Amino acid sequence: MENIYLEKVVINIGVGLNENMVDNAKALIKKLTGHDAGTTVSKRRDPELKLKKGQHIGAVSTIRGKEAFDFLKRALDANNNILNKNAIANNSLNFGVKEYIYFSGVKYDPKIGILGMNVNAAFTRKGSRVAKRKRKTTKPGAKHSRITKEEITKYLEDKLKIKIQE
Repeated sequence: MENIYLEKVVINIGVGLNENMVDNAKALIKKLTGHDAGTTVSKRRDPELKLKKGQHIGAVSTIRGKEAFDFLKRALDANNNILNKNAIANNSLNFGVKEYIYFSGVKYDPKIGILGMNVNAAFTRKGSRVAKRKRKTTKPGAKHSRITKEEITKYLEDKLKIKIQE
């Protein structure tokens, strides 16, 4: 139960005020993952950015299981299998892909345009569900629930052959 595994990968594409680009972002996520994407909406109004509350500003999708591992592998390959050490936090990994055309086998689509994305990967251990379940919720031990940066680094180097830059 000490081994860590990839729980989920969240892909987020922010497009800003152009609501027509939200459809393009959703189409891009569908093209890359095969999953439908949801929209992200603004939580508050910001007159300086001309942002209204409830306005659609991006697309997001969550992938779990083997598909998540395969997509993470492809996304890291799009970054030349190199990560900055600041991309790794406790229990998670966060990095960006500047343009979707860096993915292998994906060609530029003029309807979509050029879009980048944020990729967030969450790691966990077996047995962590006891803290999230509805019935008989308990706390796992402190060492069990927290996954350190070193453990994630070792996981990435062993399973995905990733180089971590300083």
